[in-house]
Amino acid sequence: MHRVLLASLWLLAASPTSSIFQKPTGSPATPRLQYLLEPLHTAVHTQRGATATLPCVLRALPRNYRVKWSKVEPANYGENVIIITNGLYHKNYGPLSPRVRLRHSHRYDASLTITDVALEDEGRYRCQLVNGLEDESVSLTLHLEGVVFPYQPSNGRYRFNYNEAKRACEQQDARLATYQQLYKAWMEGLDWCNAGWVLDGTVHYPIINSREPCGGRLLLPGIRSYGPKDKQRDRFDAFCFTSALQGEVYFIRGHLSFKEAGQACRNHGATIAKVGQLYSAWKFLGLDRCDGGWLADGSVRYPITTPRQRCGGLPEPGVRSFGFPSKELRTYGTYCFVGT
Repeated sequence: MHRVLLASLWLLAASPTSSIFQKPTGSPATPRLQYLLEPLHTAVHTQRGATATLPCVLRALPRNYRVKWSKVEPANYGENVIIITNGLYHKNYGPLSPRVRLRHSHRYDASLTITDVALEDEGRYRCQLVNGLEDESVSLTLHLEGVVFPYQPSNGRYRFNYNEAKRACEQQDARLATYQQLYKAWMEGLDWCNAGWVLDGTVHYPIINSREPCGGRLLLPGIRSYGPKDKQRDRFDAFCFTSALQGEVYFIRGHLSFKEAGQACRNHGATIAKVGQLYSAWKFLGLDRCDGGWLADGSVRYPITTPRQRCGGLPEPGVRSFGFPSKELRTYGTYCFVGT
């Protein structure tokens, strides 16, 4: 009920710093499909490492047809071809090529199956029937279940241009979040006052508790938006997204420097965990520890699933941070990661 109320408040917030998207009135009607069946569900939900199938089924087989699958890339206003088939033969294209195939459970089935789903597979896909002047298509969206986390480097906030933010997320076993992922995270309680890049090159920050440093007390809860920014010149933090963990994160107790923390993990056949891996273990595996531990970027954090007074005192679950202490400090243990 609380989240629904927040969503309703945000939709009422008509201010220069709030983004409200409405479907244009008078939009042309979608042409009726003659050969392709309209999918029952246009969104497919999955996790990293899983196998997902995007449905595309023909109701009839036209003469001399082809079916083309592509991934829509809004960041560069293009589409990347994935696979083309004429019903008898097919050819794969691009970086997805080793992990995609046609399900082809019957002769009318042109559904696309993606194995070992990766973070970058999230997005919109198009199944297009190419048949001369009668081309038609259906669009589907692949959603990964995951967690969004704000990220900034050790030298302070607002240090990343767009490409640096993108690279920083990837270094932490994550990727830049989409606006839709950030919105969902806000609906689930993310409240953060620092603006950060998202995947399409726009900049936002999510606010649940309105306050003076974050747009003022008079603005209602919502996603504050700076809109598109210069990807080379402008500098902000990053909002990263990660999904299910392909491995295990565990804690080693001790009074370790950063260097000793890395060695302790290696002694156990593991590596020091990345920020995204800790968030994933907290989100999907319920990792709950009150112990601060070193991570690969030099930060010290700890995951809390069941909030309690002696573990930071905050009422909400989350990954707490001690920031970036001196790497020579021998106060903390370490979080290690071992893959499966």
